[in-house]
Amino acid sequence: MMSMRIDRLLCEMNIGSRSKVKEYIKKGQVLVNGVKVTRPDTKMEGNFFRICCNGKEYSYRPYVYYMMNKPPGVVTATSDKRDKTVLDLLKEQLLSQHQGDLAGIPVKNIFPVGRLDKDTVGLLLLTNDGALAHRLLSPKKHVPKRYLVKTDDRVLEEGLRQLTQGVRIGEDEITLPATVLQAEDENTYFITITEGKFHQVKRMFQTVGVRVIYLKRLSMGTLSLDEELPEGQIRELTQEEVADL
Repeated sequence: MMSMRIDRLLCEMNIGSRSKVKEYIKKGQVLVNGVKVTRPDTKMEGNFFRICCNGKEYSYRPYVYYMMNKPPGVVTATSDKRDKTVLDLLKEQLLSQHQGDLAGIPVKNIFPVGRLDKDTVGLLLLTNDGALAHRLLSPKKHVPKRYLVKTDDRVLEEGLRQLTQGVRIGEDEITLPATVLQAEDENTYFITITEGKFHQVKRMFQTVGVRVIYLKRLSMGTLSLDEELPEGQIRELTQEEVADL
């Protein structure tokens, strides 16, 4: 259950600066669940609030969850001086969906769960739920991640066997067993891994003599990429999807 001062809560919801929201409170312009709040240090405890501030109504939830179909050319980071980030893309999408007003959405606290390379596409979860992110990324949890892989050449049967059993991708890095299936195209594969080493899938295929030319994440744990979600777009997770995670 969330516990936070009302002035901080309104700031995190992008309703205004700390000084501005204090002004709203002092003027009696803030109501929470229909009750007027008169002190900036009033503690808010719970998981859902209906807030009216300066005549506008907002619904507050402590956590938000977005699925992104990540496009190529965008880096998985919260900020970057050179390249466009997934957070930049998220903000663009949210501004478009909410007519340019992000009030009520804790954008500053949202981060990507895990990392996809700049040229890798597909499923990316963005949230402000740190506990969930830890569960999904913890090496001890062995959360499965499934990818579609296209290579510049065919992987021989011996290579597929090696990928399934585990391969050495560094001096002290031997991958855990993986599930590898060949698609109808002989240079296309589905691979499921249960760890997240640096450039792992690309390095795994490199050890068996081929180069990955296209990589798309299809699922992470119980969450699968929505096939109807266009590349570069986002949508909120359903309650069922969040509960399953």
